[in-house]
Amino acid sequence: MTDTFPDRLCADPASPHYNEELLKRDIGIRFSGKERSDVEEYCISEGWIRVPAGNAKDRFGKPLTLKLKGTVEPFFKD
Repeated sequence: MTDTFPDRLCADPASPHYNEELLKRDIGIRFSGKERSDVEEYCISEGWIRVPAGNAKDRFGKPLTLKLKGTVEPFFKD
């Protein structure tokens, strides 16, 4: 297993950016200098993360997300 992160990673299995092997490891995201634990998806090159918007759900039962822009630094918590 590699210790490099893909440019984009998503926790939703229906996404083309989902990577089960990588998500099995304990991954943390440092966003604009602060550690976040509620990140659903990130993109390093474009500098954004998606986080749930409270308890709101879409019509399919998935959480609604907000896109926040800033510096994205993924890391392994191991």
